[in-house]
This record gives sequence, structure tokens and C-alpha cells, in this order.
Amino acid sequence: MCCNSRLPGTLNLYLRASMYIGTQYTDRHEKDIKQLAQLGVTHVDVTPGSPWREWSVDSLTALREKYAKHGITVEMIHLPLSSRTAFEREMSYIFLGPSDNRDREIDGVCKIIQMAAAAGLRGVNYNITILGHLRTEPRHGRGGAELSSFEYDKLDQTQGEFEGGAADADTMWERIDYWLERVIPVVEEYKVQLACHPQDPGIGDNTYRGVARVMGTVEGLKKYVSMHENPYHGLNFCQGTISEMLENPGEEIFDIIRYFGERKKIFNLHFRNIKGGFLSFVEVFPDEGAVDMLKALRVYQEVGYPYMVMPDHVPGISGDEADRVGFAYCYGYLHALMRAIEAVD
Repeated sequence: MCCNSRLPGTLNLYLRASMYIGTQYTDRHEKDIKQLAQLGVTHVDVTPGSPWREWSVDSLTALREKYAKHGITVEMIHLPLSSRTAFEREMSYIFLGPSDNRDREIDGVCKIIQMAAAAGLRGVNYNITILGHLRTEPRHGRGGAELSSFEYDKLDQTQGEFEGGAADADTMWERIDYWLERVIPVVEEYKVQLACHPQDPGIGDNTYRGVARVMGTVEGLKKYVSMHENPYHGLNFCQGTISEMLENPGEEIFDIIRYFGERKKIFNLHFRNIKGGFLSFVEVFPDEGAVDMLKALRVYQEVGYPYMVMPDHVPGISGDEADRVGFAYCYGYLHALMRAIEAVD
């Protein structure tokens, strides 16, 4: 099914639509957009390159129109809540302790949600993290490709308490509850999906720098989507990150997809594979990891997932424009998987 118009309020798409290839990045030049269209990417999550205080309905609408000229739909943007540490991103205070800064930033998010609705966007993505993305020294894989790696035993434990203050699990859940209490009524009113990325990586019940990573376990994600339950409150479901939480991702991931998919809590999909599992893994090309990606895609189809399927964290390869070449490989791989499941139907 061709889906060139994904507007707010279309949650019933879970009942009637099929998934499609998407990607995410900061806004690019026209030649790069044209290249995406040539590679068969039809939908994108594109975050404006300007500071968020400069965003407007007009600028977001212009962004959509820029891509629409090439047959690509901009359907999501990222809030200024990236996977970096709290003090390395535009909005620093939302998941820290109570403060006027926290409330001002949440007010800013509410304005962005209103703008996104007016500009015809389906949803917004974000991260709940104050420590940011954690990795250890990279390892190497096929043909010497550099692989993003995590080994808990090698995590630098010499750093002191997080500069924004320690936060145990109860504290983090209190902060998340405060956030959801403020923003869920807004996304419901404006019919914009709010999609949270899991914490990458999950380290279970361990803390790091005095901070609990409560969005880094499957049980934590289940608790999260049940809080202030609402059809516009769900996940930017990163299959790679969730695989990192598991002892045996090659067997466990499918029931987890079913759990969140059957509850219509998957609003966006990062389709990534790993070798290893909980507390020790490397990110690899999608065709060589622990998870059977064709089987996984069939499970998303089984639960009626209707939105973007995105490559994510492609291994570092050699040559010119390596990042784009790596992603192009993944787009082709996704096209092949989708044709395979269509052939069965």
C-alpha cells in the first residue's frame, strides 16, 4: 500500500496500512534528498538544523514541502531531547530535578507539539536520558568495518557522580511522571504521536554515575507506556537497543515486538541488529547479527505495524561518503526483505 499522506489523528492506520522504508537525520541539501528518493526512501524523520526556538509552523511546513517535491513525506521530527548527555543538548533540564528551567523547557515542548500538528506532522521523537548514549572502545567486524561496541566491564568507572546530580530509579520515575502529566494532554489535544526511544544501552538494575537507566529494560518500557496511558503515547521502538537488553535476543525479541505492537505502542521503528546481548554487544550489519531480520519484519507485519522502518547505527566502512554508502546498503536490504514478505502474502 502506498502511503504518501501520514497526517495527525490517523492511529487507525494500525488496522489498515503497511510499513514502509524511512530514515532519519538533520535536514540535508536538495541533491541528498533526490538521492534518497532514488534509493526508494519514501518517508523521513527530519529535524531542522536551526535552534528549536527558531522553529515555526511556517518553517516546518516549508521543510515538508522541500521533501515533497521529491516524493518524500516528512512525517516526524525530533524534539531537542537527543541521546546526548543532558548538558550537551538544547533542552537540558526536563529530566533533571524540579526547577523553573524544567518547566520552561516543557512549555517549549508543548509549543513544538502544537507547531508540528499545524504543519501536518504525524509525530515527534525524543529520548529520556541524562547520561546519554554509552559505548566502550569499538571493535571490528566484516572486512574490518568498525563496530560500535559496549562491554559493561570496560565502562569507565572513574567518572564521578553525574554533574546534574544522582537519581535512583524512584527519582527517575517521578521525573518521567511529571513530564508525561504535562505533555500527554497536549499530544492528545493536537493528535500528535509522542515516541520515546529506549535508553541505549540498558544496564539492568545497575546505576552509572549515580543514575538509574529505567528506560533501559523491557519491564521499564512496559511500565512507561502504561503510565498516563493514551493512544498518542508510545515508543520510537529501537529493535537494536531492545536486543541489547536481552540475554538471548535471537529468541526473545519476537514476543517483545508482539507485546508492544499488539498494544499499538510502536510509532516508529529503528531496524538494527547486534551480536551479543545484555552488557556485551557489537552493532553489526543487519544481515549478520543475532536476530533473524526477515522473521522480525514478519512479526511487525503480523501485529499490523503501519509506519516507517529505518536503518540505524550502520557500521563504519571504508571509502568516500562511507556513512551514506552504508545506509544505502541497508535500504537495499530492507527493500529485499519487504519484497520477501509480500511474496509470501
